Amino acid sequence: MNPPNFFAQGTGLGLRRDFAEEVLRTPPDVDFYEVAPENWMRFGGRLGKQFRALTERFPFVCHGLSLSLGGPAPLDEDFLLELKAFLSEHQIRLYSEHLSYCGDDGLLYDLMPIPFTSEAVDYVASRIRRVQDILEQRIAIENISYYAAPGKEMQEIDFLNAVLQEADCGLLIDINNIHVNSVNHGYDANAFLCAIPGERIVYAHIAGHYVEAADFLVDTHGATIIDPVWKLLDSAYDRFGVFPTLLERDFNIPPLAELMQEVETIRSIQNNPKFQHG
Repeated sequence: MNPPNFFAQGTGLGLRRDFAEEVLRTPPDVDFYEVAPENWMRFGGRLGKQFRALTERFPFVCHGLSLSLGGPAPLDEDFLLELKAFLSEHQIRLYSEHLSYCGDDGLLYDLMPIPFTSEAVDYVASRIRRVQDILEQRIAIENISYYAAPGKEMQEIDFLNAVLQEADCGLLIDINNIHVNSVNHGYDANAFLCAIPGERIVYAHIAGHYVEAADFLVDTHGATIIDPVWKLLDSAYDRFGVFPTLLERDFNIPPLAELMQEVETIRSIQNNPKFQHG
């Protein structure tokens, strides 16, 4: 039986403007959609009406890009109030953000790793709690891919678990990021997976990446998903049960029909008889 924190069932797809009109015209077999609120919340006119039409018909979640939970600048509480109104207007079922930072006085347009320290745990957890207070809802944080760990005092998994515990928030588990980090930093992906508190998982991302070298992967969301990542998703379901899982594709975006082939792969793994319990 699914835990009560699951907002939806089945498979999801990151909505892109490239195919938003096609989704409205001929809806594919997708259970929920995800958008970055920063890309939609200030649009009116044709795009605003199109998004309203979509959220009236389909379940949506929001995955933020700019909150900079681990950044040194104060939280943008004006943005959070605007976001709160947007979530309410469109009946968005969940808001998530990256366990990272992306700037100080300005945005870097990249996701930087928070130092894996106890001081950083306290800092970012307090900011997550403040976000939850303003939004009046529990949010989820996503484990990010990273390429350096400045100031590291603890392992990534210990840092992640400490933040989840102290902030009392949900987890958006990114399967590809676990694989990418395991290759780049030389740890066992399944051991990392086994150490995650499964009761905090609210949904998952799965995506492709770029192979720079055998021991250096770049998290791009711009390629098809490879077999080890699919196997890691299978292992996650095996350990925690089936949870909602969303396909991310942020560039090199193929036709919707091609994306749906990967969505169907997610569904086929979810529907494996070994995960079906009476």
